[in-house]
Amino acid sequence: AMRLAALLAALRPVLPLVLGLSLGCSLSLLRASWSQSAGEDQCRGAAGPGPFAGGAPPEAAGGGPGPGHEDFRPRIVPYYRDPNKPYKKVLRTRYIQTELGFHERLFVAVLTSKATLNTLAVAVNKTVAHHFPRLLYFTGLRSAKVPHGMVLVAHGDERPIWLMYETVHYIHQHFGSDYDWFYIMQDDTYAQAEQVKALVTHLSINQDVYLGRAEEFIGGDEQARYCHGGFGYLISRSLLLKLHPHLDSCRNEILSVRPDEWLGRCIIDFLGVTCVSQLQGQHYHTYELAKNTEPEKEEEEEFQAALAVHPVSDMTLMYRLHKRFSRIQLDRAYQEIQDLQMQIRNLTSLTPAGEAGLTWPVGINAPFLPKSRFEVIGWDYFTEQHLFSCPDGSPKCELSGASKADVSEIIESALEQLNSRYQPLLRFSKRQLLNGYRRFDPTRGMEYTLDLLLEAVTQKGHSHVLAKRVSLVRPLSKVEIIPMPYVTEATRVQLVLPLTVQDLDFVANFLDMFAMNTLDTHDNALLTLLFIYHPYDAQRVSQVDVFAGVKAMVGELEKRYAEVKIPWISVKTEVPSQVKLMDIVSKKHPVDTLFFLASVWTEINMEFLNRCRMNTISNWQVFFPVHFQEFNPALVYRGEQTASSSTDFLRDGHFDRHSFAEACFYNSDYMTARTKLAADILDRDEVLENMEVFDVFLHYSGLHLFRAVEPGLVQKYALRSCNPRLSEELYHRCVLSNLEGLASRSHLAMALFEQEQANST
Repeated sequence: AMRLAALLAALRPVLPLVLGLSLGCSLSLLRASWSQSAGEDQCRGAAGPGPFAGGAPPEAAGGGPGPGHEDFRPRIVPYYRDPNKPYKKVLRTRYIQTELGFHERLFVAVLTSKATLNTLAVAVNKTVAHHFPRLLYFTGLRSAKVPHGMVLVAHGDERPIWLMYETVHYIHQHFGSDYDWFYIMQDDTYAQAEQVKALVTHLSINQDVYLGRAEEFIGGDEQARYCHGGFGYLISRSLLLKLHPHLDSCRNEILSVRPDEWLGRCIIDFLGVTCVSQLQGQHYHTYELAKNTEPEKEEEEEFQAALAVHPVSDMTLMYRLHKRFSRIQLDRAYQEIQDLQMQIRNLTSLTPAGEAGLTWPVGINAPFLPKSRFEVIGWDYFTEQHLFSCPDGSPKCELSGASKADVSEIIESALEQLNSRYQPLLRFSKRQLLNGYRRFDPTRGMEYTLDLLLEAVTQKGHSHVLAKRVSLVRPLSKVEIIPMPYVTEATRVQLVLPLTVQDLDFVANFLDMFAMNTLDTHDNALLTLLFIYHPYDAQRVSQVDVFAGVKAMVGELEKRYAEVKIPWISVKTEVPSQVKLMDIVSKKHPVDTLFFLASVWTEINMEFLNRCRMNTISNWQVFFPVHFQEFNPALVYRGEQTASSSTDFLRDGHFDRHSFAEACFYNSDYMTARTKLAADILDRDEVLENMEVFDVFLHYSGLHLFRAVEPGLVQKYALRSCNPRLSEELYHRCVLSNLEGLASRSHLAMALFEQEQANST
């Protein structure tokens, strides 16, 4: 008994663990037996000859997508490398959608002719072409003169059937693998682009679709229909792929006068697909215009719901139709906004915040709430003539350009809203804008507050002058992704470093950083040095070369890196104009060279070079980074702490917006802008001394100028030497850069305080 009691006492701490393991194992075995029984019943039910439960299709029961769904079945391609074959680098596609097999949604083909190419086709291009993602014009002319802004495909044969055959063949050959839907229309057809795009988003691409206005064949089968070409028709990609092998047979065997009837007969005879006007719950509404139709007076529901209208006899009628349908779409949008606002008002009372949670305007995001005084968004004051917050920093400037148009439009909108609310009891007219305020709220849009001096006239003709404050919001609309040309990080960057005598103390650090971050890492970057000699130093270069030390350092680098060559160019000038120096460098490099114009204080790194490559696009965009300038360590640290390492970007400093010394651009873009500048100044070379490369691109190129802060471009503090022979503006910017680069306000205040304390004692 004593031994048993001692044994139980020893096992008591582990007894709950043993019981838990036993219970868990028992439950696991019991659950496994239940799962096996259920699986056996399920398998027996699936193998039975009866119908599937719940109406599940056979492919769902079998676990696979079934026949006809191969395009949508996910496939895992195993990686296998043959050890007997040499390794070959896998080439990735340019865009991820190409690798994943994505297709664009809609391609539009417009059939035109010699008589209508410069009239109706131009009207189509000006009204609806920009609403479609891709639109091409097809004609039978051989050497047609293409109107501006149109992409024309000329087949060289004006026979209607031949034009249709060549058009379908061309679409299959060039776009058959890129688009899901193909819309074919004539240039005497007005199509509502947004409605057509909405239609294809509601149709399944897994079917052979031939959708349009169904018409009967003359003397043919009563069941078969073809799509009338005047009202346009939609063809799916699967149908186009199946139709292409039979096009030659259709051209040789089917006789018809109308091209749309010929195409319909081809599709029916070889594929068995007839034209339909309704598919998958979607209707293809059309409207046939009568002679002397007034689009502004058309109120029929059939007209307003039409996707395509035909026939359009002239350009003026096309523009009138576009205006009418745009008005209809705008009214629908306004009505939908009102309905949504009413629903929001009704639902707001049910929320925890109640009516107090309702924002103005209804449906727009609430204003941004700052968490500190540093996040407060300031208001810009303006009148009808002047703006009191100018881009150049001046306190007052004339209101002009887009700002003037913005103010005029917002005042007109305010009067329109007031009159729509108070008429016919009162009618308002503007006398004067007393005060105007605006600010941009990134969460909702541009906000305006206007103090208007108005004259109110009653129905009886009595007038009264009153001041009224109104608030308006121009909300942010749908975000649009701007298409940009494709660029890569593999482009070679050609660094250009201008050097003067005053820069000699900083060259060693620049070359060390260049060697460490580009040569050691084998980055695709080259360096060219530009030695700027003063005329006095140039005369003594045979006795004393001021750049001899730099040339010795370059020689050491070339010995250390045998495959690297660092060329230099010597220039003699008193005024080192950035444009003149760039002219010399540009002539010595190919037109496709990507230049990075650097300064001696720049710390080169791979991160910035990659951004230089990505942000600079040939014939599209140039990049002018705003470097991060460190403050004077003597004022910031005052001997109490040391400066942080060069890899730490969170140092005391600021982004120097006065400096335009760094730039990334292609040589071809510079040469194009420089040619326009030369034609403008007419051999007045003294003008170049007052310009920088930034000014050349700003005034003489149509490229995008991308100016952004660059945290990867860090410069240590150094007092720049400002050349007084440069223009007043350039000299003033250089002085401001030096002054603002000393220290922050708090550091300067602390330095002054310590100096006063030292003087007082």
